[in-house]
Amino acid sequence: MEAVKIVLVDDKEFNLQILQEKLAPKTELQILFTAKNGVDFLDRLQRADQLPDLVFMDIDMPEMNGIEAVFRAKKQFPEIHFVMITVFEDDEKVFQAIQAGASGYLLKDESVANLHRSIDELMQYGGAPMSPQIARKAFQFIQQQGSASGTKVAEETPLSSREMDILKGLVDGKSYIIIADTLFISPHTVRKHMTNIYDKLHVHSKVEAVTMAIHKGWFEAR
Repeated sequence: MEAVKIVLVDDKEFNLQILQEKLAPKTELQILFTAKNGVDFLDRLQRADQLPDLVFMDIDMPEMNGIEAVFRAKKQFPEIHFVMITVFEDDEKVFQAIQAGASGYLLKDESVANLHRSIDELMQYGGAPMSPQIARKAFQFIQQQGSASGTKVAEETPLSSREMDILKGLVDGKSYIIIADTLFISPHTVRKHMTNIYDKLHVHSKVEAVTMAIHKGWFEAR
């Protein structure tokens, strides 16, 4: 199996060391380089011999924060996956990071097992790893935004009952693997359902799908 190429971005050397130590037991990973802020990351990315598969990106950094760095990098290199990793659970920043193109959002005190599981979920199944507490906050924020703008009476959904079950699981902060276990299907099947959900709703991300479902009142109607 080809190694997953990783980049770590954080303005604190101590945090970089801790993250490297957590990743070290997973031998199929290769850390290409580390960076101390968004400007440093974008500069090193342009000069790198290889592009990373996955970048762990801090949010609050001097010179350029992680949200802006992800936004700029995704424009030029859309194939790179970004997972925000922070000590904060700020609802609006979570949503902004995902809108910028982040694939997931984890806390810095994530366990080694959860960190490794999140990498597998993202790289093997195309999932969107997110700490459960962060997922709940992010989607509560989306729901509050929908309520503030006046959510309409529930509209008919083009999704099947199983697809709605999967979408609801995402709103509850469950990973693809947990959803698969709950519904007694494989993570690959969850991924196939997610592809169908994206096609039917004409969206390109988990957040877009959930936002549409909330604004159309599908979850309240169930």
